Amino acid sequence: MIVYRDARAADALPLSAMARQSFIETFGTLYSESDLTTFLDDAFGVNGLAAQLSDPDFTVRLAIDSGAIIGFAKMGPVTFPGEWRPDAIELYQFYVLGPWQGHGVAQEMMDWAIRHAREHGAREIILSVYVDNHRARRFYERRGFEEIGAYAFRVGETIDDDRLLRLVI
Repeated sequence: MIVYRDARAADALPLSAMARQSFIETFGTLYSESDLTTFLDDAFGVNGLAAQLSDPDFTVRLAIDSGAIIGFAKMGPVTFPGEWRPDAIELYQFYVLGPWQGHGVAQEMMDWAIRHAREHGAREIILSVYVDNHRARRFYERRGFEEIGAYAFRVGETIDDDRLLRLVI
């Protein structure tokens, strides 16, 4: 049975390990070892995801199966360049490990993200998705997200072509 709950500081190490695993599963072949290591250390290391667990501006929701973290969603203030509505919120990371994809975990996590956004006064959710991550794009589009622009996403020295998506709620 999958349990969903907010992350706590004690979840930092297993969450970081899960996030690294998920990113490598999905994108690991796209980057040099040094670019991948730099990104993983920045995004999921002590100054990244782990530090945000105790930051009141961020909320991380976990999906847990048999005591192991199998998915998570992180939300907080919009940090993309440009002018954003004050009632916008960003969905930073939305990861589900491969064996649990297609089993309703992403649906449950997205339902939580939308509820969380509404409960915090947001009227739109902003996210970025890699242009060639077709599975994720289809998922977001089925949920009503629409493309609103391009975004240069840095992984080490590599610049990826991401798309910014928005859901008006």
